[in-house]
Amino acid sequence: MTKITTPLVVRYRDATYDLAEFAHKHPGGINTLKGLHNQDMQERFERTPGHSEAARYLMKEYRICDKNNNNDGGSNGTINDHQKDVTGHGKNGLGKSNGMRTEKRGTSNGDIPQPTDDSMEHLVDWSRPMLVQIPTLGKHYVEWVNKPVDRQLRLFGPSWLENLTKTPWWVVPAFWIPAIMYIVHVGVRQHLVPEPTLLDHLTPTVFGCLAIGVAIWSLLEYSLHRWVFHLDPKENRFLHTFHFLMHGLHHKVPFDPYRLVFPPVPAVGLASFFYQPVRLLLPYPQIMVAGGLIGYLAYDMIHYYIHYGSPNGGHLYHMKRYHYQHHFVYHELEAQKNT
Repeated sequence: MTKITTPLVVRYRDATYDLAEFAHKHPGGINTLKGLHNQDMQERFERTPGHSEAARYLMKEYRICDKNNNNDGGSNGTINDHQKDVTGHGKNGLGKSNGMRTEKRGTSNGDIPQPTDDSMEHLVDWSRPMLVQIPTLGKHYVEWVNKPVDRQLRLFGPSWLENLTKTPWWVVPAFWIPAIMYIVHVGVRQHLVPEPTLLDHLTPTVFGCLAIGVAIWSLLEYSLHRWVFHLDPKENRFLHTFHFLMHGLHHKVPFDPYRLVFPPVPAVGLASFFYQPVRLLLPYPQIMVAGGLIGYLAYDMIHYYIHYGSPNGGHLYHMKRYHYQHHFVYHELEAQKNT
């Protein structure tokens, strides 16, 4: 993927932002923002099609302040040297204990961090594990979870448990491709040929079962996303926690690179769970499940690329734009309807 390695400083509503970290994530592609360095982007940002409130909220993640305590452009036509006004966005997503933004303000005693408006992020402590804090959000949960931020999030306290929830994208194909091949082999050996050769794995029966498995996965994924991942949790604290674990986490931190694919350990548990009805209801269950895993693997890889890639055009470009509508527009409207 292509990233901008130099500052991409823009002005919006009398504030200054560095969008270098976001440029390759923009649904319009990296070139949408690349030419805006040292420019005022207010007119472009607000003209049709307008940006959602979720997009405006996300912009706060990239706000910067000047070392000289002003956001005015220098006399040479460039915006002054700057620093980010966000503290506590370290590698582990841990930061100041109150989770607030700070802005350097010059005083006679030196630069003293002063809290600035961070809207709803003061409701949680970003230096602590997030899962235990979800029940405390109460009636604010739905609104909070639909206001995205660009930072890493710690879910659990114990490091061994936390590490099971964070996955680099390449781990998923490295784990599942050999696993799928083995599951297909077991299915062929058990149901078709006791001593299968390579050609025995490439029969119409095998390909048909794999195709059915992919179709079952597609139906399952749509059903879960439509009726489970986006259920209305009301003010039920248990449902808040369940929703956050299943999908709300992804909407809160949609750009955390280690939370865009499903970790293998819980995925194995879910695959084992869904295997039981397949085993009872369908023939060649191992091959069917292998097909479902192929569908899942393709879904996870495309989903990661849509978030972190920058397609120049074609189907993936339109998929990225549509998916970001889901994150920043449609889901926001659904949240407003539920509050």
